Amino acid sequence: MYEFIKGTVEFVGPEYIVIENNGIGYQLSTPNPFIYASKMETMVIVYTYHYVREDINALYGFETREEKKLFTKLLNVSGIGPKGALAILASGEVQQVVTAIENEDESFLIKFPGVGKKTARQMILDLKGKLQDIVPDYFPNLFNADTHPLHTQTNNTALEEAILALKALGYSEKEIKKISPELRKEQLTTDQYIKKALQRLLK
Repeated sequence: MYEFIKGTVEFVGPEYIVIENNGIGYQLSTPNPFIYASKMETMVIVYTYHYVREDINALYGFETREEKKLFTKLLNVSGIGPKGALAILASGEVQQVVTAIENEDESFLIKFPGVGKKTARQMILDLKGKLQDIVPDYFPNLFNADTHPLHTQTNNTALEEAILALKALGYSEKEIKKISPELRKEQLTTDQYIKKALQRLLK
């Protein structure tokens, strides 16, 4: 029904963001709301999925079309609802999830919140061979190390964006500097840096 919403980021919470468009605030549940913390009051495009059931009518938002496509595919798997699909997207990159399914890597899939062996096997049975349209640029070299999602951003750029997001959330320079050395040791994406930083700051 809705392909995307283009508007300004008015609110960022732990589970959802609010995008203002023409005087209307759209509440969108997203995998990683905090990646929008550095974009407060700036114009963004969020790809949307309108989920309607007897007991729920909600909008879900995604940074890319690939995330949205994978979300809709995951909803077709028995045992996975919107919250479960969001948790998977929050914990892993799109290409990582697709790679694990195509490789039948159950040990990787069960690392996601709420995914046990039964659900991991169901994901593979239901989705293997049906995900090429999500990341067509990676096929047939899907499993080539050069196309690993962590290479899409340089370490410094991703970390800088994460630090800006942490500042937007109200963390001080002193708090951020305390955890920065540990973060610099790793090669992560922006949202992965944010998640790891929050884990350290909330301890």
